Amino acid sequence: MKREVILGIVTWMTISATYTVPVHAKEGSISDVLGSVGVGEVLEQDKTEAEYIEAVGPVELYGYSNIGIANVDNHLNVREKPDESGKLVGKMSNNAACEILGTEGDWVHIKSGKVEGYCHKDYLLSGLMARRRAEEIVVTVAEATSGGLRVRTEPNTDSEILTTMAEGEQLEVVEAEKDGWIMVMLDDEIGYISADYAEVRENLDTAITMTELLYGEGVSNVRVELCQYAKQFIGNPYVWGGTSLTKGADCSGFTLSVFKKYGISLPHYSVSQSQMGKKVSLSEAKAGDLVFYSNGSRVNHVAIYLGNGQVVHASNPRTGIRISNVGYRTIHSIRNIIGD
Repeated sequence: MKREVILGIVTWMTISATYTVPVHAKEGSISDVLGSVGVGEVLEQDKTEAEYIEAVGPVELYGYSNIGIANVDNHLNVREKPDESGKLVGKMSNNAACEILGTEGDWVHIKSGKVEGYCHKDYLLSGLMARRRAEEIVVTVAEATSGGLRVRTEPNTDSEILTTMAEGEQLEVVEAEKDGWIMVMLDDEIGYISADYAEVRENLDTAITMTELLYGEGVSNVRVELCQYAKQFIGNPYVWGGTSLTKGADCSGFTLSVFKKYGISLPHYSVSQSQMGKKVSLSEAKAGDLVFYSNGSRVNHVAIYLGNGQVVHASNPRTGIRISNVGYRTIHSIRNIIGD
């Protein structure tokens, strides 16, 4: 049985007016806790945030009991100890979520995905603000529960196969299940997967481990620098036909602009890029190689290989530039453009 409590009166101010309203809360809904109060607008209240949480009781939100949300322009460093000199153990992109385990001065002890460590409190939303932000950014995803899940152009088994999903890979849900099919976003395309082989759930991004950001042995300095440069733009927008690393690029515009900085000229078309350089296998691939994906037999997407099974790419208008597993969809080919 849901319980409802009246938490008290919240007073907040805008530029033009001051408002006072009662705040009601239902267990499990932070929107009700906050009422219509906007993030960053609360200036005064007759109860502290801790008192609100105590009144409502534990409210688990998307699997977190004390959620924190990274609030940064690029990445939030997670360190082994609560000090700027502490070894980096991971990085959280803007809006990535974590469980807050405790605080030590200006540092917050967190766990996010596989990463546990400390980050500075100035760059982490907590409490009610974190919960409100989480509700704004949460995404519904479909996770493949078995390998080889086919993504099709239409919601039937007679339609063309766009790609296959490995077990555990996720795609954003565009439309809820209908007649046994789920509409999903495959980079910048719409596709359909069978609901029988996928689990739908709400998802928030988490931290990336430093291991996931490392490169293989024997990788040249230019490859490392190119990948580091490319990762600076994670979170920046996807724009169809764009080539700007800051204002927006599509998949081939992103690779074109990254490689241009290192004196390598690429055409603004993924099919044309897939014909350049030397073809290599996944086992031979090095950081800085280009990974191409296809819609059936035709190349329609490109990413930069980071090593350790990761790629960085301009995915779609919602996610923008992001890191994914190299096998998140069917690989068409991999090309060594750099030449070493």
